[in-house]
Amino acid sequence: MSIPNIITLGRILLVPIIIWAIASNQMEIAFAIFVIAGVSDAVDGFLAKRFNMSSELGALLDPLADKALLVSIYVALGIWGAVPRWLVILVVSRDIMIVGAVIVSWLFGRPIPMKPLMVSKLNTFAQVAFAALVLAALAFGFRSSPYEIILMVAVAILTLLSVSLYLVEWVRHMSAIEQS
Repeated sequence: MSIPNIITLGRILLVPIIIWAIASNQMEIAFAIFVIAGVSDAVDGFLAKRFNMSSELGALLDPLADKALLVSIYVALGIWGAVPRWLVILVVSRDIMIVGAVIVSWLFGRPIPMKPLMVSKLNTFAQVAFAALVLAALAFGFRSSPYEIILMVAVAILTLLSVSLYLVEWVRHMSAIEQS
């Protein structure tokens, strides 16, 4: 168990705390924990690369931690009414579709190689920026328009684009299996 993996597990353990903070209207705490989670993501990535501590476990845990955090925050903020439900459904559905496609390809004995697309990295950045802005606005009581609207539109477009490109990749992968 490497230090980056321990940090990643710590980030996973922050998820229920941040959800409790949102549900309890403790937005300052939620925002602070979100910042800590973001910093821990950068630190574990830096340590893994800089000190050659990358591992298969880390390659699985890191995106799992990111998805658990983002999906949970979007759902909690959607229930709270701070994020439109249609956006929550879009963000969560994308992740469910991607995980479902990975499971189906795995069940067929042909796991699809998981390589993040540039649009997915941009999507994650937009999702994090939007969630951070919403949490900060709730925590510190400021109006975030028009930036909130701009980021919300960016999240929606990038989420749709990302899931579409992953779907195309998955269909190509599965079609190659059918032909061989």
